[in-house]
Amino acid sequence: MRLRHIEVIEALVQTGNLNGAAELLRLAPEAVATLLQDAEQELGFLLFAKVRGRLQATRETHAMQAEMARLQESVERLRRVADGLRLHQEPPLRIVGTQPLVQQLLPQAIAALRRRFTDTTCSLASHTSHDIVRSLLLHESDLGLSLHNPEHPQLQSRALLEGKVQLLAPHGWLAPRQKYIALQALAGQSLVGLEQQDPLSQQLENRLQGLRPSPRVHTRVQTYQMMRSMVEAGEGLALVDPFTAAGSQASGIDSCPVSPAIGVTLYALTLREQVPSAAQKTFLDILQEKAEALLDS
Repeated sequence: MRLRHIEVIEALVQTGNLNGAAELLRLAPEAVATLLQDAEQELGFLLFAKVRGRLQATRETHAMQAEMARLQESVERLRRVADGLRLHQEPPLRIVGTQPLVQQLLPQAIAALRRRFTDTTCSLASHTSHDIVRSLLLHESDLGLSLHNPEHPQLQSRALLEGKVQLLAPHGWLAPRQKYIALQALAGQSLVGLEQQDPLSQQLENRLQGLRPSPRVHTRVQTYQMMRSMVEAGEGLALVDPFTAAGSQASGIDSCPVSPAIGVTLYALTLREQVPSAAQKTFLDILQEKAEALLDS
């Protein structure tokens, strides 16, 4: 299939008729009909059936739509890069990070970068650690930020900062000015758990399984930020990364590190053969500075 075939299919799905698709694509209706016929002959099955005067996508077309949408997104990103090159703009900086970083840290760092590199466009997406690796390998992103080092042979990692796992607790549960809490003190306590486990949560689960009596987990959620929200709602305690815990007192909950300490490292991930742009180098410096300030506060 050619890209033009995919554009015709998408236009027909949106409009349901040849004239509407032709207007959308700025083609003659006859040209759209010809392209549709070519695509169906090449694939060996019907893409649309006429139902009550409209063209309705077949089951086969629906099965292909997710992949076609991904291809269209890739083409759109390519067009944006080409537009930047034509206008002699700086290359875009495409950043992906795990949810705690996207929620608490990366927006501030990107805003600071944009004040210094006004011609550099940025994009920010939230992914799991596994999907960050995939995004980098497929050249869908330039820089990954994660709290886990995947140690992939095609990627290089740079440790930017190390913090400590924090306990989140309702206000008053911890003693005033408590500096840390022993992990053993969580035995038998009610904890909020993480539904979709990542390397950090798996490490914490292993530590907690050794406690007697075992902590009780009645509620599991999808993200660390949701764990924090459940603590705010009084559902129990939670063990989270230091970025999720940052600023917790302003939300009416307390936090402190556990003992023995469990380290959490912020990693910057890039392809080994990639030559970083000036904006990317500056962004990592800004990010490290912002991360240190956030955890110090």
